[in-house]
Amino acid sequence: MLTLPRTDLKVSNLCFGGNVFGWTADQAQSFELLDHFTEHGGNFIDSADVYSAWKEGNQGGESETVIGNWLQSNGKRNQVVIATKVAFLETRKGLSAANIALACEDSLRRLQTDYIDIYYAHGDDLETDLEETLGAFNELISSGKVRYIAASNYTYDRLAEALRISEANGFAKYVALQNRYSLVAKEPYESDGAKSVQDFGISGLPYSTLGSGFLSGKYKEGESVDSARAVAVGNNYANAENYALLARVEEIAQRHSVSNTSVALEWLRNQPGVTVPIASGRTIDQLTALMQQVTLTADEVAYLG
Repeated sequence: MLTLPRTDLKVSNLCFGGNVFGWTADQAQSFELLDHFTEHGGNFIDSADVYSAWKEGNQGGESETVIGNWLQSNGKRNQVVIATKVAFLETRKGLSAANIALACEDSLRRLQTDYIDIYYAHGDDLETDLEETLGAFNELISSGKVRYIAASNYTYDRLAEALRISEANGFAKYVALQNRYSLVAKEPYESDGAKSVQDFGISGLPYSTLGSGFLSGKYKEGESVDSARAVAVGNNYANAENYALLARVEEIAQRHSVSNTSVALEWLRNQPGVTVPIASGRTIDQLTALMQQVTLTADEVAYLG
């Protein structure tokens, strides 16, 4: 376990991404995944109110509902760190004070808990003053409904401005940044996000760390894969440069007798500005692969890119 900077939260070195709950994993499968994760040392779970509104028939909140039902079934609330987000759900869009207050109540109800450990601004809202947003978050912390706040998809400049406003007004400050980062999507994180984390002394908790599953190795050049993420992989990652990178990942994975995903995640842990990577899996085999531990040499880290 490690302690996230500027908090008293002790978390595992992998955060389980809850975007699969209610999407590619139904409630029964999700319960199995969460049981496996916590039984094998994991305690950090990430969700959002918008998960998984993109699935036909869903309206958003499905992931939080599954997590809440799981917590209710086992009484493990005080053993896990729960993060969720506000801003992108169509019916609770943006970061106005009124919307944040309502969205938080919705999330608390679905999660069946009276507090959220980390509550994220899921994306920057340029139409709402940062002071209004941060004041609303501060109210949630003062009331005990939220322990810490964090930012997702923020640039360095906007995060700096948010921290300045919090300091000037005595508001709670963002303690973490959750932006996209992986071996196949290094920018703008390496030039912007990592600088944010290092300069401001906060946690870097990157998402999409496996390139929509591309780095798992199941996507082979010239072959089709039956996956909900196949289109995203084809559009964003399936190119000669990334297949060459994937070959290097596989080489190192075979050397250590571990999964591709464990190598890709450990590369991230060795990067400046990364505290804990977030990753998801829809089967026990995938989750087991994510949770494998491996130690990479400096040469291997450099070889990967």
